[in-house]
Amino acid sequence: MLVQKLRLQRGWSQEQLAELSGLSVRTIQRIERGLPASNETLKSLASVFEIDFSTLQATQEPVMTTTLNPNMNNSMPSSQPSTDQSVSADEEAALRHVRKIRGFYVHLAQYVIVIGALAIFNFIKSPNHIWVIWPALGWGLGLVFHGMRIFGTMPFMNPDWEKRQVEKYLGRKL
Repeated sequence: MLVQKLRLQRGWSQEQLAELSGLSVRTIQRIERGLPASNETLKSLASVFEIDFSTLQATQEPVMTTTLNPNMNNSMPSSQPSTDQSVSADEEAALRHVRKIRGFYVHLAQYVIVIGALAIFNFIKSPNHIWVIWPALGWGLGLVFHGMRIFGTMPFMNPDWEKRQVEKYLGRKL
């Protein structure tokens, strides 16, 4: 997570970081998801970010934690990668939200490309029968709901609604 934070602070894309560090974009994506990286990879990233190698190395070491299984009475240790303490919960939530917004824009781009191609095909093959409107309306409706959910304009699918429902189910008052 530290790599992603440092990359975003500098305003670099994953592709730009990969080019600067000599790594592949796939490697950058894996590291940002929290998967372990080799020392050579971490050294390359440390030199690009102009930070100490040990800073990046510390975020890669697994930490033993105890997790409780709700179906069992005892606790069991699990080895999970440590979460970077320099990334706050607010920053993590913001990153998740930005990923959701990016997902919406990818969805929108896919819609425009596919429906545009279908419209061209429709007007070339059967200009008298305009059938492209049906997939455009169906997918467009899904796209509208996706946007409403992401941008918080749907009153029954936003986090506040979910929180109210959980509190209601637990019998608590807000």
